[in-house]
Amino acid sequence: MKEDSLADRAYNELRKKILSNQLLAGSRLKEDEWSKKLDVNRMALREALTRLQGEQLLTKGEKGGFFVKTFSGEDIRDIRELREILETGAIRLLIEKITGDQLTELERICDDFTSMYERGYFNGACEADVKFHETLIEYTGNQKLINAYFASNIPLFHQKLGLTQTHMDDYELTDAEHREIVKALRMKDLELAENTLTTHLVRGEVTTLDLVSHSFL
Repeated sequence: MKEDSLADRAYNELRKKILSNQLLAGSRLKEDEWSKKLDVNRMALREALTRLQGEQLLTKGEKGGFFVKTFSGEDIRDIRELREILETGAIRLLIEKITGDQLTELERICDDFTSMYERGYFNGACEADVKFHETLIEYTGNQKLINAYFASNIPLFHQKLGLTQTHMDDYELTDAEHREIVKALRMKDLELAENTLTTHLVRGEVTTLDLVSHSFL
């Protein structure tokens, strides 16, 4: 495989893991370890890591090495506001033109999310969560909006994964909110879709800010 293809593959895999919080904030990405995991050479991996650093998903440590960026409370609020602006805009574009096949695909993604978290595959559930929101954006067909969303590298708010009841409640609420958004789109109910999306994003912000504040105690 060509060097640029290896670097692209490493970039895409790591980006997906960062945005779905399979790689938690502050985690160090050891080059020897990840070159083996991704089956790419060190040069290709370094290119991918440097690209992710340039997109502010990774930071460089004081003594070298790449680390997953840690978000401050202000970062989290900024992310929620950006997501609300872009995804509410997507909802408004979709409400009149989304097709039956597209709604069916969104429901399939919801089913994937449900299946994953019910079986304890939380990494897979987080990937399905990212996929749901990215698909909403993609279905608008507005290339400028799509480019802006993907270039923003918007991560999920989930900061911890586990089997505690608190976390399970979060997954269940996320599942219900995703399905309510799809239902509202099917009914062409813009108010319900926007209100559900806003509630979904604000809840994620509040939960994550709480986790961040407790991590400093």
